[in-house]
Amino acid sequence: MLQQRVRVVMAESETRDENSTELVAKKKKNSTSLIWRYFGFDKDDVLQTQVLCKTCRTLVATTRGNTTNLHHHLQYNHRELFEEFQKDRASQTKVANVKTKSAAVQQPSLYQSFSSGIPYEKTSKRYKEITEAITHFLAKDMMPINTVSREGFTSLIHKVDQRYRIPSRNYFSHVAIPQMYETCRKTVMFELSQAENYASTTDLWSSRTTEPYMSFTVHFLTEDFELKTRCLETVYFPDSHTSENIAHVLREVLASWDLKEDRQVCITTDNGANVVRATELNNWVRLQCFGHRLHLAIENSIKDDARIARAIGLCKKLVGHFCHSWKAKMALKKAQQKLNLPEHTLITECPTRWGSRQKMIERVLEQQRAISDVISADKKSRHLIPTWQDLEVLESVNQALHPLQDFTDALSGESYVSVSYVKPVLHLMKTSVLAEKEEDSDLTKSIKKKILKYLITKYENPATQELMDMACFMDPRFKVSYTSTDRVSDIKTRVMSEMEAVAQKERSSAEPEAQTDDPPSRPLKKAKKSLGSFFKAAPIPTSSFMHLSQAVEAELNSYLLSTAIDSEEDPLAWWKLHKMTFPQLSKLARKYLCIPASSSPSERLFSTSGNIVTCQRTCLKPWRVNMLVFLNKNLP
Repeated sequence: MLQQRVRVVMAESETRDENSTELVAKKKKNSTSLIWRYFGFDKDDVLQTQVLCKTCRTLVATTRGNTTNLHHHLQYNHRELFEEFQKDRASQTKVANVKTKSAAVQQPSLYQSFSSGIPYEKTSKRYKEITEAITHFLAKDMMPINTVSREGFTSLIHKVDQRYRIPSRNYFSHVAIPQMYETCRKTVMFELSQAENYASTTDLWSSRTTEPYMSFTVHFLTEDFELKTRCLETVYFPDSHTSENIAHVLREVLASWDLKEDRQVCITTDNGANVVRATELNNWVRLQCFGHRLHLAIENSIKDDARIARAIGLCKKLVGHFCHSWKAKMALKKAQQKLNLPEHTLITECPTRWGSRQKMIERVLEQQRAISDVISADKKSRHLIPTWQDLEVLESVNQALHPLQDFTDALSGESYVSVSYVKPVLHLMKTSVLAEKEEDSDLTKSIKKKILKYLITKYENPATQELMDMACFMDPRFKVSYTSTDRVSDIKTRVMSEMEAVAQKERSSAEPEAQTDDPPSRPLKKAKKSLGSFFKAAPIPTSSFMHLSQAVEAELNSYLLSTAIDSEEDPLAWWKLHKMTFPQLSKLARKYLCIPASSSPSERLFSTSGNIVTCQRTCLKPWRVNMLVFLNKNLP
């Protein structure tokens, strides 16, 4: 019946007038397929039951919107249109897939939609992690506590995680930061308990609000020869700064951290009379800060020369003139460009910063031509132009002081070994850096001679000499190279004595452990004796037994015969590699190489405290200042 109907319909389509009106599109909702572009219905076919091809007006049989026959008709009768249809369909499918994926990414899940507005529980892991991260940010970056209540910060946190609700500033001030301090303090105490020996530094200073403090840092080497620096205290010190009070406070600091005084190898301080006397009252070994000593040597070499005083005073006035006038600054910049000079600003001398005077002089000499061009055009400041005599004096001073700047910076570090450098540096100054040269002016020679004499005199103390010799001996780069010949035997004797003491201590601590072994609760089955078991009870011949002193001497001689490493290599890396070869000497290396050559670590706390006790935070209590400085320096 269906075939007969198709024949009838096809016959009717053949007789259809080609000039008939255009076909209308499908009205039903399921006409979204692109195939319907090529098929339609007669206007008179209200129910749209007969599908006609728009190209050939052929009637195509289809039932209830099924488009299979439409595809076949287009494929076999209109090949070009079918290929066009295929391309359009592929393009439409690609666009639909992209929209689907984009919607899937952008559209949150049902759980996300409901949970996005629900705040985290305060006991949840995510809440604790974010709160700890904010606390770490406040302490490590020295940010004010009220940062957490500022609009920009709260907006940032809301964008990062909408479910997190920031606690109040009081929570961070009274709960979060104190908790982090206690956690960090326990970590530092554990590290100190593992250190066999330690060195320390200390210094006194005043905050922005003129409140007196004393800072205290410790330095030690781990078993893997990693140099550690820890800030322990920033102590509020309102009492009179007498030597007795300082000595008492220093002992209290050690007691609060369970640090035994006999484990302290040395304390590095400046040359303040009260601090020096305090270390003597405590019977502590003290090393004078190399930076302070060099600074005083330089001050001593130029303080009584009127020519130098005039030239340096002129430099200060020049720097002040350009620092307080923006017109002068702009004119100096134009002059630098005109003369092809580096566009550097002038440097102001700071009495508390070592080497700042030399840097000021060096910069004035560098920019001398530009400075003269600018000042000569101003009648009010022409008197500041340096004369040729002033320039000669400044050149002589700069020639003498310039090489010392690098030594000051190098010996002020705290992340590498510095104490073993002190004696080699003094030797290098004597033989090279501060040695008089033919081309030096008389003033340069005089400055060098005074600096060298001052340094040698101040480091002649026998205790200081012995400490520096021990530090050099433990450094595989130097050993006894910079120790005077008449002192080598004494140093070897002391090293052997300390090695024997360390070995005896290890043996005495190991013997009780062996004696406390519990006997078996029941008799074990008798094992068959091996050949080696017969020699356990047999006495060892005296000739084959190596006494402790002999073992120590053999280890010491082996160390001295080993090849010295390059001066630029890391001695701690060498000891880490050879600690099994030299077990007793490696312990002495950990003892002496942790000493800092300068008190810079304590002085660096001044800058940290200055960034914490700002003009907007002058009401911070001393205990909170101590806490914040401690966290800033010790947090990873």
